[in-house]
Amino acid sequence: MLQHIRIAVDAVVFGYREGKLYVLLIRQKFGTEKAYWALPGGLVHDNEPLIDAVKRELQEETNVAVNYLEQLYTFGDDTARDSRNRVISVAYFALIDSSKTAIKAATDAENVQWCAVSEVPPLAFDHNLIISTAFVRLKAKLAYQPVGFDLLPQEFLFSDIENLYCTILQKDIDRRNFRKKIMSFGIVEETGTLSDKREGRPAKLFRFNKAKYKAMEKEGFHFEIKFA
Repeated sequence: MLQHIRIAVDAVVFGYREGKLYVLLIRQKFGTEKAYWALPGGLVHDNEPLIDAVKRELQEETNVAVNYLEQLYTFGDDTARDSRNRVISVAYFALIDSSKTAIKAATDAENVQWCAVSEVPPLAFDHNLIISTAFVRLKAKLAYQPVGFDLLPQEFLFSDIENLYCTILQKDIDRRNFRKKIMSFGIVEETGTLSDKREGRPAKLFRFNKAKYKAMEKEGFHFEIKFA
């Protein structure tokens, strides 16, 4: 039997600022789901690698260029997930510093914005399911990958990384144990400078030591997090 199946890609792009985790959403310019917010994505071109397709769609719809995208899952069990055709979507997710990203509705999108993960509205297709699946993956990654490398600015307060972990895990962590353990790995180090925030006592700034992390990654990295 001749197949009439199309392949699409969708991107879950997470950002973090001011104690909240955000996801990048677009309002579609074309198609029957135009009235709904959705994840950036679209159909794969003939002879186009999947990773090239998702990078192209992000650029065309949000003006965002992402260096690293991780393949998440393939969504297609619901044969009616797209009312136009039978479409199987290969979803990817990425973590970026949203403060350094200039988003703009580009060629294929009517609007684009960051939306707090806790406030995501009903989306087109099965994109709510895709986001929840990505969020579960992100939580799991905390045990074996310091995700703050990509979500935080180059220099940050130690409280910033503590709050990031609390936000993603949706629980209060044992901050004393957290600081002791993560510093023992050597992947976070002091910069030797202080924050320029005017309120309160100036605090030390930190940065990630990517070379140290890369070396540990080869040996295996496990970070058990204790909760308050």
